[in-house]
Amino acid sequence: MKTNTITYAALLCMGIAAASCKGGGSSSSADSTATDSAVTAPSAYTAKKFEIRPKGPAPAWAPDIKPEMQAVIEKLASYGDKPIPELTAVEARKNHTPTDAVMDLMKENNVPKPVFNVDTIGKEIPVEGGGSIHARVYIPKTGKASYPVIVYYHGGGFVIANLDVYDASANVLADKVGAVVVSVAYRLAPEHKFPIAHNDAFAAYKWVVANAASIQGDPKKIAVAGESAGGNLAVNTAIKARDTKTMLPTAILTVYPVAGSDMNTKSYIKNAAAKPLDKPMMAWFVKNYLNSMAEGKDPRINLVAADLKGLPPTTIITAELDPLQSDGMLLTDKLKAAGVTVDSKNWDGVTHEFFGMGAIVPQAMEAETYAADQLKKAFGL
Repeated sequence: MKTNTITYAALLCMGIAAASCKGGGSSSSADSTATDSAVTAPSAYTAKKFEIRPKGPAPAWAPDIKPEMQAVIEKLASYGDKPIPELTAVEARKNHTPTDAVMDLMKENNVPKPVFNVDTIGKEIPVEGGGSIHARVYIPKTGKASYPVIVYYHGGGFVIANLDVYDASANVLADKVGAVVVSVAYRLAPEHKFPIAHNDAFAAYKWVVANAASIQGDPKKIAVAGESAGGNLAVNTAIKARDTKTMLPTAILTVYPVAGSDMNTKSYIKNAAAKPLDKPMMAWFVKNYLNSMAEGKDPRINLVAADLKGLPPTTIITAELDPLQSDGMLLTDKLKAAGVTVDSKNWDGVTHEFFGMGAIVPQAMEAETYAADQLKKAFGL
């Protein structure tokens, strides 16, 4: 087991939450490794010591970008990778990620990497059609017999990324909420086209409902959460649970979700050239995941046209400098119209993938804390 110990309150004083884990990458890290680490942060955060600033002017597409966010974008551009729309899926998964940028900035500025008070173990979950998918389970080390559970789905447009590249978000949620997090390695396109990822997501949720006690989870308190494509999967999983009379999730957390098929919304137009996600990349994701463009109208993709009645309390996080900002905001309106309890917040000056960058981006720490507080409230903690 991976055993990490930290005084998290001290990290909060320092303004450090987690390193970002977004983008491509390969699934190479083991779930169970023997490491014992202790990190003791100073009693007060010295802003100047950890001040991270960009080297150049703000980009034309984001004149009001926050300085720490701009530094991440600059570092990511410095790797010189080919744009993802020019690559195959296999090639795209090898590109540098925002995580690489964050980790490099942390090293350059002597920002210590947080260590979380959780264990991780691996589980294999059977899926439709035979075979299985992998899940990484994060279990808090606070000595309780059981914890609420969060079934978490990573981002990557249904095509790139994996458990490793979104490890930060899972760690943050497990640590801040005090919950078991089951991070699901659903199968990716184009090797596995629509609706495979959606089917895998629901299979993982059903497995958790049936097996929560085996991972120190409370079977009566299970939420779903995800980012980007994973945010779409989280909402879809709740819809399918409702429709199949499976136990409904306690809550939904969806961070800048893929929620519509219209690529001419206000934010798509405004942020067409944004980074790390731009309009051409979204078109590339759609082409790789869907069997035909007509499937874009399927309510599992076009969530804003889905039947949203009867869903559990939902928290939606959006970013100003993101083509998907309008998707999240419209989904908020549609859920409210359907009678669902919704709490939403938008963060200005930051981009898609900012969630999980709390180690160096203040707005990310705010969003992480907000998400954790919302889930704790839903769980009655």
